[in-house]
Amino acid sequence: MSHTLTILSNREAAAPAAPSQAGIGTLIREWRSLRRQSQMDLALDLDISPRHLSFVETGRSKPSAELLMQIAARLDVPLRTRNTWLLAAGYAPRYTEQGLDSVHMVQVRAAVQRLLDTHDPYPGVALDRHWNVVLHNQAAARLMSLLPPELLAAPLNIFRASLHPQGFAAHTKNFEEWGNYLLQILQRQMLNARDDAIMALVEEIHAYPNVQTLKNSSHGGNGEPALLVPCVMELHGQALSLFTTLTTFGSPRDITLHELCVELFYPADVQTEAFLKTMADTGV
Repeated sequence: MSHTLTILSNREAAAPAAPSQAGIGTLIREWRSLRRQSQMDLALDLDISPRHLSFVETGRSKPSAELLMQIAARLDVPLRTRNTWLLAAGYAPRYTEQGLDSVHMVQVRAAVQRLLDTHDPYPGVALDRHWNVVLHNQAAARLMSLLPPELLAAPLNIFRASLHPQGFAAHTKNFEEWGNYLLQILQRQMLNARDDAIMALVEEIHAYPNVQTLKNSSHGGNGEPALLVPCVMELHGQALSLFTTLTTFGSPRDITLHELCVELFYPADVQTEAFLKTMADTGV
């Protein structure tokens, strides 16, 4: 009997962080282009003249820190990049970046872990901006037990674990569809973030033989498109179906909290719910 695990996700890619070596005018222009806003539209939104904004972007006028933050807010620029903007313009950064293990994060970390543990026997993970798992519950650990030791080494990266031929890809029955979905997200993150860690990850993953085959294959969909892209896997001879939700912190003032997200998996049918509970009871 063939058994499958279906995972549904609606995750969006993270927004870009601009390179610190560029001038502030260049950084603003790149983000404005990314958000597909004209100079005129952005100036009107900010209640400043297009001429003033043009002078800021060309370096003929130095923006105040307050104007920079107004522009960043209008363009939905991440906190990490807002610090970069401030430094590029000669101002001190405004946002802290406390490690999740720091004394300042004790209550936050405990709250997130409590959320994950309460969600058991359904899998739940907390992820950083690179999709590294920073916290998880026991149900997620049971799924991670499918991975070989080299993929379990910290930090466990969801892209690597899902696309590596000995990782979850070995259990994924619709790898063409799910793999392409993950590659599209990873590609968007590489183009937008200009982050060395993401670029190195992209280079590594694109060298996987199964990913090479995936890139060379056609992957047109058949039939009516699904509402969400599924990941279909075989697990312990039991058919499972899961969908996910994504939770972030409201109004964070710290970069770590701004970039942290919690992904919770839920059973999509009674059979999945029963089996996940059995897994928890037996420790399988």
